[in-house]
Amino acid sequence: MRSRIRRLAGAAALTRLCCLIAVLAAVGLLPWLSGRDPALAVLRARSAEQDPTEEALESVRRDLGLDAGPLSLLAGWASGLLHGDLGTSWVSGTEVLPSVVSGLQVSLALMGASLGVAVLLACALVAPVLVRGRASAGAWAAMLAAVPEFLLATVALLVFGVWLGWLPTSGWVGPQNMVLPAVALGVPAGGLLGRLVADALPAVLDERWVELWRGAGVSRARIAGAALRRVLPPLVPQFGMAAVGLTGGAVAVETVFAVPGIGRTALGAAKSQDLPLLQGSVLGLLALGLVTGALAAFTRRRLLGPALRDASLALPPVRPVRAHPAVPSALFAVLAVTIGWGLLRDPYAVNTTARLAAPSWTHPLGTDGLGRDVLARLGHGAASTVGTAAAVCLLSLLVALALGFLPRIAEGAADIANALPPVIVGILVAAVVGPGTGGAALAVALISWPALSAHAAALVQEVRASAFLTAQRAIGASPLWILTRHVLPSVAAPVARHALLRLPGIALALASLGFLGLGAQPPAPEWGLLLDESRAYVERAPWAALAPAVALALLAGLAVSGAALARGQRTRRATPAPVTKEAPVGV
Repeated sequence: MRSRIRRLAGAAALTRLCCLIAVLAAVGLLPWLSGRDPALAVLRARSAEQDPTEEALESVRRDLGLDAGPLSLLAGWASGLLHGDLGTSWVSGTEVLPSVVSGLQVSLALMGASLGVAVLLACALVAPVLVRGRASAGAWAAMLAAVPEFLLATVALLVFGVWLGWLPTSGWVGPQNMVLPAVALGVPAGGLLGRLVADALPAVLDERWVELWRGAGVSRARIAGAALRRVLPPLVPQFGMAAVGLTGGAVAVETVFAVPGIGRTALGAAKSQDLPLLQGSVLGLLALGLVTGALAAFTRRRLLGPALRDASLALPPVRPVRAHPAVPSALFAVLAVTIGWGLLRDPYAVNTTARLAAPSWTHPLGTDGLGRDVLARLGHGAASTVGTAAAVCLLSLLVALALGFLPRIAEGAADIANALPPVIVGILVAAVVGPGTGGAALAVALISWPALSAHAAALVQEVRASAFLTAQRAIGASPLWILTRHVLPSVAAPVARHALLRLPGIALALASLGFLGLGAQPPAPEWGLLLDESRAYVERAPWAALAPAVALALLAGLAVSGAALARGQRTRRATPAPVTKEAPVGV
């Protein structure tokens, strides 16, 4: 048994190492993958006014050793890494290690503050479930999870920084600079984590031990604490991934508030093709992801205790979800009417005399900076944004269900993929296939499966360690029967709901790549581009930014409330009607 555990741990470590080497090699080959001359990019970054003459480019090549080729550069960087040397920046000429350490310190501080906001919000969302013992359809939590961080950051900057003057709008001087970025990052993360915990709590509160504890006079606070401890093990990896995402995925928020974090450092290095700084930044992000993943796995094992090893876990009972069909029906109707109305209009018609016009009968949602109808662009962009997000979500779900049964093999790749910000992956993909919708979808797909895979792997491990499966094996049930009749149904439904919950997040990731110029290109009416184009004049024409933001929030509510309704119908069909027995005669 111990030798098997050591083999699995060795396989996971080998997977992590191979994925780490592959990612760093891809980053190092970025200039050559893009087909552009790295000497030209470095020259532009050093001095935008200097003419790119052949003599100047040749001087840069000699200075950086580019004539030796990419493999030689990679080998030299790896050799220096073994001695603790991350190299020298191609642009500034300074040592890379201090820049990476400084960026990581800032990002870790921001991550801690953001995670605090997320946990507080998650507690607020979970508290009603602990009090009432049942969960709602979760539309509010999903809508909070769907708020675009960069839009929330822009609105918070304008309201609390510019209009009210309560907080600083940029820089990193003291704790006051942390507040607005932490709120912008923590609100969506708190909505996601709160929804996951609230979805799992009602079934746990229906378990037999809760009734016994209540009958024994145990306090409600102690029961609530035990229920949270019971429900947290499968979700601990999600908290770890959320923490890493708050560090590496905060590029847009760091850009809005001019925070010198590691994500912003990596983005700037990628744009200027400063390979040593980019490799050092990505290495720091990956190391953070690996350490956080290991800590999450250790915490989960400690929470489960010997029950996991002894295969004596009890699975929570299936509980019907109360979800009224009016909620998803109303959300669907609003989205369908809005999108259908927009499809009847021209999204490309430019009218400069009606720039930033307020909503009216002629333009129900107003116009953008070029006088284009916002409703038309919202409707025509729905197919691109929602359709692409749904395809990426389905692909991620299938990959997660497949890799969930190979947790040790997939664990390392998941930690590596989750540690990479979508922007960095988008840059790598765009360097090969060019910026566009397809490249953005591929980039998001490459990093969307880890959270679902970790959730699936945790559930598979707990189901396989459950006591009732031990009884099934004892009576001779075949592995295929156990897999198809017990393990897969117990895993697929919660992971599918998790995937639906992440559908708006995937749409937001696509929108963020469009927001940073790595996704759909103008004049495409894509929701990310709508948010990007409206950011510059959100103070003068907030309706242009609110339209795609509200659409994403409605999409989130529809996805989760619809999933809850379908789950409730399935459990009601699967639950047999109670049988009433007549009392014996004479009693």
